[in-house]
Amino acid sequence: MSSRIGRIYRVAGPLVVAEGIESPRMYEIVYVGGEGLIGEIIAIRGGYAYIQVYEETGGLTVGEKVEATGRPLSAELGPGLIGSIYDGLQRPELVIGELTGSIFIKRGVKVNALDRSRKWVFRRSKELHIGDKVVGGDVIGSVAETPIVEHRIMVPPNIKGVLEWVASDGEYSIEDVVATVTSGSSRYEVKLYQVWPVRTPRPYKEKLPPSEPLVTGKRVIDLIFPIAKGGKAAVPGGFGTGKTVMLQSLAKWSHADIAVFVGCGERGNEMSDALKSFRELFDTRRGRPMMERSVFIANTSNMPVAARESSVLLGVTIAEYFRDQGYDVLLVADSTSRWAEAMREISGRMEEMPGEEGFPAYLASRLADFYERAGRVVTLGSPERVGSVTIFGAVSPPGGDFSEPVVRNTLRYIQSLYALDYELATRRHFPAVSWLMSYSLYVDFVREYMDEVSSKRWSEGRSLFLKILQRESELLDIVRLVGPEALPEEDKLLLDVARMIREAFLQQNEYDPNDAYSPLEKGFIIMNAITEFYETALKLVRDGVPVFKIRELKSPYMIYRFKLYTLDEVRKLYEEFRNSFRKEVEGLLGGGSG
Repeated sequence: MSSRIGRIYRVAGPLVVAEGIESPRMYEIVYVGGEGLIGEIIAIRGGYAYIQVYEETGGLTVGEKVEATGRPLSAELGPGLIGSIYDGLQRPELVIGELTGSIFIKRGVKVNALDRSRKWVFRRSKELHIGDKVVGGDVIGSVAETPIVEHRIMVPPNIKGVLEWVASDGEYSIEDVVATVTSGSSRYEVKLYQVWPVRTPRPYKEKLPPSEPLVTGKRVIDLIFPIAKGGKAAVPGGFGTGKTVMLQSLAKWSHADIAVFVGCGERGNEMSDALKSFRELFDTRRGRPMMERSVFIANTSNMPVAARESSVLLGVTIAEYFRDQGYDVLLVADSTSRWAEAMREISGRMEEMPGEEGFPAYLASRLADFYERAGRVVTLGSPERVGSVTIFGAVSPPGGDFSEPVVRNTLRYIQSLYALDYELATRRHFPAVSWLMSYSLYVDFVREYMDEVSSKRWSEGRSLFLKILQRESELLDIVRLVGPEALPEEDKLLLDVARMIREAFLQQNEYDPNDAYSPLEKGFIIMNAITEFYETALKLVRDGVPVFKIRELKSPYMIYRFKLYTLDEVRKLYEEFRNSFRKEVEGLLGGGSG
C-alpha cells in the first residue's frame, strides 16, 4: 500500500517543502512535524510539495514527517457558530484558552470548531415526508440557535435522493443523524452540521440584481453612497483614518441578519476592543445582545502570517452558509492588505516572479475570487429562499497611497468605494469618508426603493448635497487667495450650507447613543431640513437679502442639533424648525420692506 507520509526537505519561515508524499494534491491539508502543524499544499513541483503552514514553524527540522490527509481545508457549518470567536483555522479561541490555560494559541492544538457535547432542540420540517425526493438546500428541520437566529438544517448541496427517514422532534448533538437520504445503492446520513471546503464557493440557484439597500446606520453611506444587499465595497484609508472603528460600526448597526467580522492581521488590541464592545452591546432594533447574531474570526498580527488567507476564506464560507438559509449576511474583512502582504511573503519564499511592489502576479485573481462571492441569490432547495452576502473589505495602503497595487486591484472588482481622508480625520470629522473620492454604482439600483420610502425626496436631496460639496471644494481655492468676503452672496450662502451638510449631516459621533446609529427616516428629515433652508435662503439672496442677515436667524441652527436626539424627538424638532423658520423669514421680509 502506498505511503501518504513524506519528509521535510526544506523550511523557509511559513513555507515548508516536503518530499516523498505519494500523489500530493493541490490545496490538500497536511500535518507537519511531530506536533502535527496544519498546512496546505499550494504548489507541486517535480517530486516536491510546497506547503504553507498555518502555525509557527520554529523548531521544525529537515527529515520530520509530513502526513497528507487527502482533505481540503474545510469549515464546520452548523449550530454553535453564532457568538463564537475563532482563529483562522476555525479553532474556538475561548475553548483553547480554557483547555491550555494560556492567552496564546499553542501550536499543534486541535479542537473541534463546534461543540460535540451540546444538545440542540431540533424541530423537523412539516413540509417534508418520508419518500419525498430531496435535493441540496432542502430544509429538513430547524434549531433555535439564539432567540433571533433560527438555524435551518439543510440537505448538503451535493446530495440528492429520496428521504428515507427523519428524526422526530427532540434534543440532538451535532454528530447525531437527523435524516437519511438514499440514491440508488448510496445512503447518506444528514447531521446537524456540514463540512464544506473554504476555497469552493457554495452553489446557488440564481443570482439576483441588487435592488434593496443595506441600511448601515451611517448617513454618508445610506443617503449619499448607498450599498445594496449583496454588494461589495472597499474602505481604503491610511493609518488613523478610522477604518477599524467604521467597520466595527457597520457590523454592529447594519440591518443584516448575521454579521461576520474577520480581523485579518490587525493589531490585537483593536480586536480585543471589538470583541469587548460586541459582547457588551445591546441591539436596540432587535431587543437582544449583539453577539446573538455575530461570528468573529480573530487572526491578529502576531499570529502566523499564512493563516491570514485561511481566516478570510473561512469568513466568506460561513457567510455563504447563512446566506443559503435565507439570511442577509454582512461580512467585514479588516484588512485585505494584510492578506495581500501574506501572499507576498509566501510568494517570495517560493521564489516566484514578483509583480508590482513585490506582490505576486495572482494578487488580482485572489481578490476577484473573494469579492465575487458576494451577491444576492435565490438559494438551492425548498422552501425557496432569498439570501445575500454583502462584503466590506478594508484596505490599508502604506502612507495612504491609493495608487498602490492592492487598492488598484480591489477597485476593479468592487462597486462602492468609501475612501477615508486623512485630512478629514485630523479635523475630527468621522466617519472620514471623502465625498470627492468615494462613489457608489448601486445608486440606480436602489433609487426606486429609496424614493418610495422618502416620498421621492431622496434623489433630489442627494444630488443637491453632492453639487454643493463639489462647488465648495472649488470655492475654497478662491477663498484661500482672496478671502470669503470677496465672494458673491450666493457663494457665501453655499459655503454656509456646505458646512451645515458636513457638520449636521455627514458627521456622526460613534460615542453618542443617538448618533452612532441613524435610522433612514432621521437622515431624510435632516436632509429635508437642510434642503428647505437652502432653497428658501437662496430665494432671499436673489431677492436682495444679504447673507449676514440670514446668518442672524436662529432657527437654522436647530438643524445642527437634530442628530443628537431620537427619531421621535427629531420629528417634533423638525416641525418646530419649519414653523420658526417661516416666522423668521416673514419677519425678515417685513423688516426689509419697512
